[in-house]
Amino acid sequence: MKSIKLILAAALLPLLLVSGGCGVRDVRNIENAAVATSSKGVALDNITKAIVRAGIALGWNMRVVKPGHIEATLYLRTHMAKVDVTYNNKDYSIKYKDSKNLDYDGTQIHSNYNGWVSNLSNGINAQLSGL
Repeated sequence: MKSIKLILAAALLPLLLVSGGCGVRDVRNIENAAVATSSKGVALDNITKAIVRAGIALGWNMRVVKPGHIEATLYLRTHMAKVDVTYNNKDYSIKYKDSKNLDYDGTQIHSNYNGWVSNLSNGINAQLSGL
């Protein structure tokens, strides 16, 4: 009985290592998150400034492409993540654009990327709530 369990465990171990130990996850994009401000009718320029402040505070390089579109790039050690932040007075989205050394394969990416995007979204929400 013990040898059967040992053989079964030995057979399943490679599957577990391949599926769970690789450190990649599906890319998380933030889609149409509400722009929640403390007052109504906030100007788009103020929303832009709030998003830029949030990114800079977290170490992202923020480049305003045009009103309603910011390109955010994060450099950590040998890694680089680039996202497009699009927004208006009602909602914002954060979408994957490019990366280096994050094992992106078209649908999956290093699991740290999703944490960085979540932190950026949380920072944006915090900045917007002060408007």
